[in-house]
Amino acid sequence: MQALVCSKPHHLELRHYAKPECPAGHALVRIRRIGICGTDIHAYGGNQPYFEYPRVLGHELAGEVVEVADSPAQHLLGKQVYVIPYLHCGECRACQQGKTNCCQSMQVIGVHKDGGMAEYLAVPTTHLIVSETLSIDQLALVECMAIGAHAVRRSALQAGELAVIVGAGPIGMGVLQVAKSRGARTLMVDTNASRLAFCRDVLGADAVANPQDVEVAALISTLNDGALADVVFDATGNPRAMQAGFDLAGHGGRYVLVSVVKADITFNDPDFHKKELTLMGSRNATREDFDCVVSLMESGAINADAMITHRAALADVPLKMPQWCDPANQVIKAMISIDTEEAHP
Repeated sequence: MQALVCSKPHHLELRHYAKPECPAGHALVRIRRIGICGTDIHAYGGNQPYFEYPRVLGHELAGEVVEVADSPAQHLLGKQVYVIPYLHCGECRACQQGKTNCCQSMQVIGVHKDGGMAEYLAVPTTHLIVSETLSIDQLALVECMAIGAHAVRRSALQAGELAVIVGAGPIGMGVLQVAKSRGARTLMVDTNASRLAFCRDVLGADAVANPQDVEVAALISTLNDGALADVVFDATGNPRAMQAGFDLAGHGGRYVLVSVVKADITFNDPDFHKKELTLMGSRNATREDFDCVVSLMESGAINADAMITHRAALADVPLKMPQWCDPANQVIKAMISIDTEEAHP
């Protein structure tokens, strides 16, 4: 089979491998769609903190089950599935508390071990979810949206609260749509005018702001009856923006860092205590978050399809990836199609 390997930063190459075996407890998935996310872009760029080279990227995965190792899993054969890429140990304190998303021995497909930018991938059957309703494109976007769903659930966001989402990439767009489904008021902040327009006109953000044009804290105060934000979500992957987010959260507010960067983040302690802020990290997602996203997709509350702006076949990705990483090309979500006849420029 063919697989796409990131052998070093800024270098992808197509290699030939033996088709993977299907060990006990696993199923063999013919991969049909791979979504490109910030983790892939950071790994390609050499600044993903949990990454080692060489590695087959790809963790936003959807495909068809073509082989199973165990009789009890025969019902999976021929089914379209999405992959939960977080392989948790099930034994550490976090796992025992149901926090499988931050397992002490976490192995993420496409990050800590080879991923799905390949024609086939062996996956534990416990991490394959069948859907009879979602399209293959939608299935490949469930994981991306689940990141946002987990962040919103972590925040305990309530109807009527003002949620400020900083970073209008796919993760931020997921946070936006899940926040709206909870009845929150939403403000999307980014320096990319076209993405802000997309969030407002297509995804239904209540307000948008470019910090190069407006004083964001003043706008938040106007929107929230003189108070700053009830919840701030950072989805920028930018250390300066992550630090600036502390100044957008109001008294008694919550600040959720969805981004992860190779940097130290600092804040002013007197201001932090004066506001009695709650600071949270948000990592990966749990099955509860995946189920939430599927339900919201089925109801139409999450419009993930509109986020797909670019496509390519697997063999074309080494040439396409630099273009997808260039903000000038206005990529929101790039999608790899293994079915080459379905790939587009």
